[in-house]
Formats: sequence, structure tokens, C-alpha cells
Amino acid sequence: MRFMKRRRVSDRAAWGEDPLSGVANLFDLALVMVVGIMLALLSAFRLADVFRPDTQITIFKRDARGRVSIIVKKGKEIKAYRATGRITQGEEGERIGVAYKLKDGRIVYVPE
Repeated sequence: MRFMKRRRVSDRAAWGEDPLSGVANLFDLALVMVVGIMLALLSAFRLADVFRPDTQITIFKRDARGRVSIIVKKGKEIKAYRATGRITQGEEGERIGVAYKLKDGRIVYVPE
């Protein structure tokens, strides 16, 4: 019975009287989780190459209206091109071969 009368020091006394002191720890935990998720997405989609200055990346993007944009990154320079849909014909080029698409999806180029 003598142990029943002994009182422990309150947890609030150990942490201070501020009941919101634990919220700061939850905020820090949330920041760590967000940074971890961002790093996981960068590695999963291999987007870390976008930030390297010596890489060349070409992205073809089609919007909801069907327009095609081409985004090219060479080093630190980024250029965006938009397809116009016009077919240009001129005397600068010549036919050098034919490409065939096979049933399994492969494309075969046959030079002339």
C-alpha cells in the first residue's frame, strides 16, 4: 500500500506546460516524408538527368487538342518547338530508303 501513495512527476512538467510542443515534431516528420517522396519519384522516373548540365533530353508532348510540342534540352539551354502540321516539300532532300512496320511493332529501314 505504501507504493500506491507515491506520486510520479507529471509528463507535462517534464515537457513544460505547452500542450502543442509535440506538433513541431510532427511538422518536422512531415517535411522529412515529403523530401523522401520527392527523391523516390525522381529516382523512379529517372528525372535526375534533367538537372545534370551535360545531358541532352528530347520530349514529345501532345496536348488535349492534338497539337504536338517538342521540348529539347541541350546542356543548360531549353528550346520548345511546335509542330505546325504543314508538309514542306523542296529540292534540298532526296529519298534514301523505305521504312516498313512489321506486325510485331518493329520498324525496319531498307536503304535504296
